[in-house]
Amino acid sequence: MQFKDGAHVVTFDGQDVGSIERVVLDPQTGEVTHLVVQEGILLTEKKVLPVNWIASTSADYVTLDPAIDNLENLPRFEERHFVSPEQVEGEPPPPGHVRSLYWYPPLGSAWWNYPHYSMYQPSPYVVEKERNIPMGTVALKEGADVISKDGEHVGDVEYIFAEPVEERVTHFVISEGLLFKERKLIPMMWVTDVIEDQIHLAVTADFLDKLSEYQPES
Repeated sequence: MQFKDGAHVVTFDGQDVGSIERVVLDPQTGEVTHLVVQEGILLTEKKVLPVNWIASTSADYVTLDPAIDNLENLPRFEERHFVSPEQVEGEPPPPGHVRSLYWYPPLGSAWWNYPHYSMYQPSPYVVEKERNIPMGTVALKEGADVISKDGEHVGDVEYIFAEPVEERVTHFVISEGLLFKERKLIPMMWVTDVIEDQIHLAVTADFLDKLSEYQPES
């Protein structure tokens, strides 16, 4: 299985579902569990797609199993919840919290009937974000920065390769950039850490520079 940055996700009969925006994986085991699919013809928002719905993959396309017909029921990648003041009572509002405004007295009432009138009273509530991905996994952005052991930005993630049965990442390809003028194939065993927008390696930039150029046909 291979997942390319921006590859199209299509139904078995060729209808455009969307495009890959993230690959959800367990950084400890390398297992790919889901794809985050960007909006397309059949999807109007980012959705989380299980990898076991996939029939096949190629350089530019991910084709779904012919039995899949309930795409509208896929969970959103990110849900937003509004926490009421009662739920956060006794806790200081976090930085960046949102305050709602309400009028006192009610609109249309004379202010002189309310000697302690004020234009508005802040009522804090918090917007919480929840991602519908398995606990312990990371929604890795394709195009994420790849950082060498010595702190160099050696490239960006262009392809991710996974075993077709166990669905574990085996390698990924970093694109050519300022440091390297050719693509490099990196084994997952060299990865020390995976976060949302970065992959950290256990090897140096000089070591990577000595690798042969990645040739897709090989």
